[in-house]
Amino acid sequence: MEAVKVGKRGAIIVPAKLRRQFGIDEGTLVIAEEREGGVLIRPAVVLPIERYTPERRAEFLLSNATSEKDYQRARKEVNKLGLDPATIPHRRLE
Repeated sequence: MEAVKVGKRGAIIVPAKLRRQFGIDEGTLVIAEEREGGVLIRPAVVLPIERYTPERRAEFLLSNATSEKDYQRARKEVNKLGLDPATIPHRRLE
């Protein structure tokens, strides 16, 4: 355990040994959680976000239809995206 000072704007210097141990480098995102009796600071887990293309969105719409009526609605939505449903690879409900 090591005491550290809180600086301007709430900045805290995490000791080098702990930064190395937990893989915290300059620019690393961390999470600060309120815990009973204190604050827990730990590295954040960052997952990439996929940005869906109109074609991918069309595939989801068509593949996830749950009935014939729903499938026809999905086809209309795909048309609104400016795409031809017949050209979108997808699984159709049977």
